[in-house]
Amino acid sequence: MTGTGGELGARAARSRALAVLRVRSRALAVALLPAAAEVILLTGAATGQFTGQGWDTARWVVGVLAVLVLLAAGGIALVVARARPAASPTVPVSEHSAPDLYRMVRDLADRLDVPAPSAIALTPDCDSWLEDRTHPAHAPPVTRAHDEPVIPGARPERRLAVPAPVLVIGSPFLWWMRVAELRAVLAPVVAGTGPSAQPDIAAARRFVRGLDAAVAVADAPGRSPLTRGVYAALGRVARLLLRGCREHAALMERGVATAAAERAHAVDYGPRIAAQEQVGLAYAGWDRLLTKVALPAWRMGRWPSRLDVGVAAALTELSRRDRLADGFAARLGERPACDLLEEPGSVDEAVSLLTARLFHGGPAESGPSWAPVDWQAYPEEVVDRTWRAEAARLHRVLDSLGVSPSLDPATPDPGGPTLARVLDHLTEPAADTAPTVPAPTAPLDNEDSEDNADTPDSPDADPDPATERSALLAARLSAALAREEREESAVPRGARAQGPDSALWEDGDLPLFPLQPPRTGRELLAAHITAMICCAAVDTAGAAPGLDWLDGPTLLLDGERAADLTPKVHSLIEEGDPAPLRAWLAECGIRPEKPVRLV
Repeated sequence: MTGTGGELGARAARSRALAVLRVRSRALAVALLPAAAEVILLTGAATGQFTGQGWDTARWVVGVLAVLVLLAAGGIALVVARARPAASPTVPVSEHSAPDLYRMVRDLADRLDVPAPSAIALTPDCDSWLEDRTHPAHAPPVTRAHDEPVIPGARPERRLAVPAPVLVIGSPFLWWMRVAELRAVLAPVVAGTGPSAQPDIAAARRFVRGLDAAVAVADAPGRSPLTRGVYAALGRVARLLLRGCREHAALMERGVATAAAERAHAVDYGPRIAAQEQVGLAYAGWDRLLTKVALPAWRMGRWPSRLDVGVAAALTELSRRDRLADGFAARLGERPACDLLEEPGSVDEAVSLLTARLFHGGPAESGPSWAPVDWQAYPEEVVDRTWRAEAARLHRVLDSLGVSPSLDPATPDPGGPTLARVLDHLTEPAADTAPTVPAPTAPLDNEDSEDNADTPDSPDADPDPATERSALLAARLSAALAREEREESAVPRGARAQGPDSALWEDGDLPLFPLQPPRTGRELLAAHITAMICCAAVDTAGAAPGLDWLDGPTLLLDGERAADLTPKVHSLIEEGDPAPLRAWLAECGIRPEKPVRLV
């Protein structure tokens, strides 16, 4: 081991691993204690020392107890040994599809003098780690290597061959980082294969993972009352053992990380400092792309098939706008890490589908209601369709409220939905013509009911009729959207994923990592009114839907992004003031009285 810190970390890790294994040994000793007592009682009877009715009764009682405890211990041990530890959902990368990537990782392992990872997989996240996927966990013993010296009179030592873990790499790193940056970032991760090969650490990890998997098995629903009681007892025992070794396991992993970091200290240390800046940048761009760009597509039943290409474009735009780094153009001239893949497009598509499943849910394969979309088709297939779907929902709610196409009964029907209908309803209500509708049962926003002074339940606190109608419309939109989502969730969305990670999907709790909490009533109303304005701009003023890599769907007027629309919509909703919005519509040549096309 290189360096004092690495030696101390390795020793601490092995010491804590032994402490974890002692917990296992104590549990085994407790399980064998009644059997040992029964052996003593039987031995005493055989030698004529423990005789009499009392001793006979004791032998029967202890014998039955020993059998029951051994059966229970055997069952728990069987579940712990056979329970499948959870594996992170990833996209496997074979050596045939990425020989240069495997070559780089093996060269890095040789420089670090550690075993090379057994395989490589990609995850839709900005992180990298090692993951043990051996199952069953116990590996066969191996004989002495041919180059190990033979010591006369020494007893041969039987060591366990611990399979190397899988290297999991964050997919955004491959598309954003350069090859040298990726190698520097992966050096401390790959160095972790050294401690992972230590038999005591590997055994301790297997024990902890087995207990964790046993807890998951015990908590699985859908069992009969009798079976549920048995598994409840199993869960209590597994949790008790986990509590006993939790602190030791945490300190063991801390020691492993210290040892790995110290070993990798001398390998690409200088480039690693610069590469860490790109890690933070990649995380920011990836989160922005998912929430602003991918999420609108997922809600439409479309999943962008080139998310990693998109994050590279988003980070390039972010760096251009904010001027985050000097020499940025020179950096882009270096070889990107995705060149280490033979078919980066196919890998990107697989990662993009997995990302959609993890963060939004959906079937494992494409279908009529779950189709991929290219970036070139995103504005037309996602942005425009999203606007028109939300505008249609807005007008359906207005229909349910009995809102007429125009405030003036003498005005002829325009022959279709118009933006003017929305503006008139929200800004020029007449008290004697306002429709009578029941107040919503839920508050408008995610706030305490006593702080919700702008809901229709308390009109005395907010006497402005325009603002009152905005609150009512927002509540009705929230209810309509919730009803649509319930109907959609009731329809089967395709077969579940199959493969090494399918256990994570078996409970049907998708998505695993939702991106955003439910939108409030005001947010929904603002989004629907903005969608209606964009539809009117496209149909009456020659505007076009567009895609901003950082901010998502956008409206293009004469090829320029309309960036000043949001505050005017908020002024309409929150203050009941339509003047800024009407002035903007007139300036852009958008005619609110003209019908628009809806889906």
